[in-house]
Amino acid sequence: MTDIEYTKPTLHSIKQMQELVLPEVKTGKILFRSDDEIATNIRSYIIAKSGNKLLGFGALHIHTYNLAEVRSLIVDRDYRGKKIGQTLVQKMILEAKELGIEKLFTLTYEQRFFENLNFREIPKESLPEHKIWADCVKCKHFPICDEVALIIHL
Repeated sequence: MTDIEYTKPTLHSIKQMQELVLPEVKTGKILFRSDDEIATNIRSYIIAKSGNKLLGFGALHIHTYNLAEVRSLIVDRDYRGKKIGQTLVQKMILEAKELGIEKLFTLTYEQRFFENLNFREIPKESLPEHKIWADCVKCKHFPICDEVALIIHL
């Protein structure tokens, strides 16, 4: 696919974003975010689209002056394997570098995907405490979590 555009979403994108992520939210693979939470953080998202079709998205969420997170990464099932997720993460890495972020982490079930992008596994206990209490407690799997924490130094 050569006609994929990577851009910032608008508030009008939220409905499509929620529809795309819903199956993964239902399984607990991705944490539910309300429309209001997405709207509040809309500037942290990047979307991949072809025409009017949303193919995927992810968010670069800043935690501290030198630490950010790749979160809510999703690609439409019909478009997986086309390097859309990889490109979304690479664009988030570039944005993080532009902002002066030194480390970028993720909590994921897709360990190999992130390792292929040079992230390395770290103990979950090394994550910021506010991450655990702000997000993880909302997860249907909490406190028994089998997600893997990974980090990349930029």
